[in-house]
Amino acid sequence: MARPSLAPDRRQLSLFDEAPTPAGAPAAPPAGRGVVPAADTAPDPAAGTSPARPRAGAKPPAVPGPAVAAPPLRFDHPRAQRRVSLDGHTVGYEFRRGKRRSIGFVVGAEGLSVSAPRWVAVQEVEQALQAKAGWILRKLHEQRERADRLQAARIEWRDGTSLPFLGDTVIVVLDPRVTGAVLNAGGDGLPGVARMTLHVGLPQSATQAQIREAVQSWLQRQARRIFESRCEHFAQQLGVRVRRLSISSAATRWGSASADGSVRLNWRLVHFAMPVIDYVVTHELAHLREMNHSSAFWEVVRSVLPDYERSRGALRTEVLPSFD
Repeated sequence: MARPSLAPDRRQLSLFDEAPTPAGAPAAPPAGRGVVPAADTAPDPAAGTSPARPRAGAKPPAVPGPAVAAPPLRFDHPRAQRRVSLDGHTVGYEFRRGKRRSIGFVVGAEGLSVSAPRWVAVQEVEQALQAKAGWILRKLHEQRERADRLQAARIEWRDGTSLPFLGDTVIVVLDPRVTGAVLNAGGDGLPGVARMTLHVGLPQSATQAQIREAVQSWLQRQARRIFESRCEHFAQQLGVRVRRLSISSAATRWGSASADGSVRLNWRLVHFAMPVIDYVVTHELAHLREMNHSSAFWEVVRSVLPDYERSRGALRTEVLPSFD
């Protein structure tokens, strides 16, 4: 899904601005900051407590065996100039010097990048890396897992390929007897077997590009149909009017709303289950009443979707199929 990067303003508002914390609730730590949980503390010997006497005939508690150490891993940045061992794992990192006041770490899709002032010795940089070893390794693991999920999400456009549709799985069937694309959703299906098939009017000799174009066009038509229906439904509940609905292929936004009543929704939302689609639709329609992310805005959303947080989380965690 293409999601272009747009700066937030009054006309284009991000779905991921945080909702206000309810009164009395503990504040959550900032996301993405690598917060390390506090270590367990050892019992205080001055407390004066003594172990309980075991009952006669009771079995002694099992003594845990030695922990099995994870095998050492290797993380290499494609432009790595230096390597360091962090908790037994080898990390090759890109090292740059520049006009800055402190040592900086960035863990991205390519790996670890380190920036340091010109006057800082390499030994000091590596000491800083050791001090941040836990955070760095955790982020490198997360990036590797995400890369694995993205690779698994790549679609091989052929007869029998599958992709998510409305939170379920649909199998593509090349069927030259049909015109266009026809969804067959009949039958309960077997456990673990997709019950929906999309019959695409193409021969077995069709190219991957032809299959992708036919399936994508069908998905976009379904997106418009579903969005129109859900916008009409929630606009009545919220007392707003959608003057224009557009289908988007944005790279970084699921939707946007303008004060003039224009709403844009990303067609790739059709991969998600209906509660997620309803959340995005409601989110954008709520902006027609509150063009901000204030407490009043989130109350508008909650008035029709009391459990919107659950659907909102799915937008962050689920990996969609790659159409490249």
